[in-house]
Amino acid sequence: MLTAALLTALGVSMLAAPTETGSLNAHLEPLRVFLNKTWRGTFKESTPEKPMIDVSHYERAMNGQAIRVLHSVNDGMYGGESLIYWDEGTKSVRYFYLTTAGFRTEGTMTLEKGKITSVEKVEGETNGIALVRAVSELTADGHLKVKADYLDKNGKVVGGRETDYVEDSKAVVKFK
Repeated sequence: MLTAALLTALGVSMLAAPTETGSLNAHLEPLRVFLNKTWRGTFKESTPEKPMIDVSHYERAMNGQAIRVLHSVNDGMYGGESLIYWDEGTKSVRYFYLTTAGFRTEGTMTLEKGKITSVEKVEGETNGIALVRAVSELTADGHLKVKADYLDKNGKVVGGRETDYVEDSKAVVKFK
């Protein structure tokens, strides 16, 4: 289990103290603070008339060799599942993401000082999006802030999103 000193060294607030104590691949330890927690995120462009809400749940998987993330937007309008793992061959944290929209991604993450930086290649029909770059940060007040840019095959930014998550034990990931 992560100690208070190690959490501080990673730049993680004690508000997000880990609740999962099972074994976990050492390379995934910075993500332990998310395990067994559900986060409710509001998209920056969300309005009361057109809400855009993402619910994500993180759990330990594969005897601690992976982390599984399930998420759904607007009660199942869209959703997906990720498996995050340490790839010994590439010496990197990698993941696969499968979606209800029929496309998938494969990416890598860098975990350092309270920030998660990810880059993923998109496979399938995604309206021209070929790559997604994102930075996620757990703030001192317990929020998870995510900013993502969508890039086309030429590397040009063609969209993106910003989402502010708070831990919400009552939120539920739903699929239709």
